[in-house]
Amino acid sequence: MRLVLAIISFALAALMMGYGIAQRTILAGDDHLTATVETTSDAPITVIDGAVLNSFDRKQTIAVSGAESNFAAYGRTSDVMAWVGDASYNSIGFDAEAKSLTSELVSGTESEVPDPSGSDLWVADFREDTSLDFTIDVPEDISLIIVADGIAPAPSDVSVTWLLDNSTPFAFPLLIGGAVLLLVGLVLLLLAINHVRKARGPRRKQAKLPRVPKPPAYRAITSPKAGTPVAIGRGRRRGLIAVPAVLVGALLLGGCTADPMSTLGSSATAVASDEATEGVPQQITAVTVPQAKRIVARIASDVAAADAAGDPALLAARMDGPALALRTTNYAIRKVDAATVLPAPIPSEPVRITLPQQNDSWPRTVFIVLQDENDTSVAPTALMLIQDNPREQYKAHYALQLEPGAVIPNVAPANVGTNRLDADSRLLAIAPETIGVNYADVLMNDVDSAFVDLFDTESDLLRVQVGRAVKQTRIAATPGTASLTFATTVGTGPVIALATNDGGAIVALSLDERETIVPVEQGAAVNAPPQVAAIIGKTQSTKGLSAVYSDQVLFFVPGVDKGGKIILLGYSQGLTTAAEL
Repeated sequence: MRLVLAIISFALAALMMGYGIAQRTILAGDDHLTATVETTSDAPITVIDGAVLNSFDRKQTIAVSGAESNFAAYGRTSDVMAWVGDASYNSIGFDAEAKSLTSELVSGTESEVPDPSGSDLWVADFREDTSLDFTIDVPEDISLIIVADGIAPAPSDVSVTWLLDNSTPFAFPLLIGGAVLLLVGLVLLLLAINHVRKARGPRRKQAKLPRVPKPPAYRAITSPKAGTPVAIGRGRRRGLIAVPAVLVGALLLGGCTADPMSTLGSSATAVASDEATEGVPQQITAVTVPQAKRIVARIASDVAAADAAGDPALLAARMDGPALALRTTNYAIRKVDAATVLPAPIPSEPVRITLPQQNDSWPRTVFIVLQDENDTSVAPTALMLIQDNPREQYKAHYALQLEPGAVIPNVAPANVGTNRLDADSRLLAIAPETIGVNYADVLMNDVDSAFVDLFDTESDLLRVQVGRAVKQTRIAATPGTASLTFATTVGTGPVIALATNDGGAIVALSLDERETIVPVEQGAAVNAPPQVAAIIGKTQSTKGLSAVYSDQVLFFVPGVDKGGKIILLGYSQGLTTAAEL
């Protein structure tokens, strides 16, 4: 019987090990699939949708060639299609049966597009002259855009390679199980050989002895507790038969576990996404946190380059509104007076707060707070960024420093975003469009203003710096031959109000403080301050001078239900225009 069990063990071992080896060799599937397509149209853009990129659940390796310059980028599908706009493009699909890519021309009204390199919409972009190869791992809501230079046809040769799951989780258990059965078979074979040898040993003729009664063939001993018969005699041999069967069953069940040698490690997606907020429906926000960091880094770099060159044209690529006006005037002054201090630089990191607008259309707004870790003496910088359309870059309309001790109210996570309120919104204690008028009156009249109780004036440093007390001091110091007057009005900058979690809003706006000095006696002249003189090109005037200082201000405005005072969070001030009367 041992010999039979050994033969069975050898047979099972051969089957298990053979099948395990076959799974790793002749039965193993492909570890990748490459699908290619060649476009023949003159369209300047090729788009691969996220669903096509995720035809297989693995990383995607993209190869692009066929143009003198090959550019590719990926971003949210809605952003990619918004950038494409009305342009003609090749739409790439996937034929599941043929396992190949397809191309369909989508006709549009534009045959040329701008160069998409460096657009703020992209999560990442790539460019190479001869051929372009890169690997990504993106979800279905991310699409790929491929362009040459926007004028020439898009690169014609495109391929996508997916890694396939050809792991064999049963191979390793089968090999181990077969080896164990092989060992069991060898043991059984040795036991069988030993048994045969003992059975063929020398036999001696024995004298006849009295016949002893034969014992019963089977005897059952009843357990005093359970009353169950317990077999003796041949029960041991049955136990030997059960051992291989139980072992084989255990090994086969063990094959259901993952193969530690062939398990593929999961890879992080190339699109960094925000942690989902439990219970909060996800909205389409203007930017993601990784996008915001890249945008701020680019703005900081471009503004620093413009500051170093004193180039307003370079600055205009990344600033607009009050922020652009302040620096442009500063550049003009520095050309005449190099000792003039530049406005505070924009740090590139770290981004402390990212509050994007919930918006899948344009214009889009993002509020950013950041501070330079290398220089903690510089106050945190707050930026209000606006992107006018998909093909424009984000520009800083407001760039200001927060007041010492300023506390930004609780805002929504970046992956949830917030609403931009209308200028005439009645959800706040004061409509955003009236805050500038009211605060301008406070700067002019201080405690005598009808609106002073609306604002928290205790921590307001701008009021201390340019308020009524300062104005009166300067008027008193003006010679009797001249007259100095002040007027504060709402500036031309956009009123931006982004809702906070407590029903209030962060509001950014601009004010213009005009100083006018004129001589009041015949033949008298007024002296121009150094910065004004640098702009108008003269140090004195017999006609009079006018200078406008722009204030970029940031407020927290409470909601209409909660009430409370408006708090000044930060500001930035500087000369923007000057002229002779």
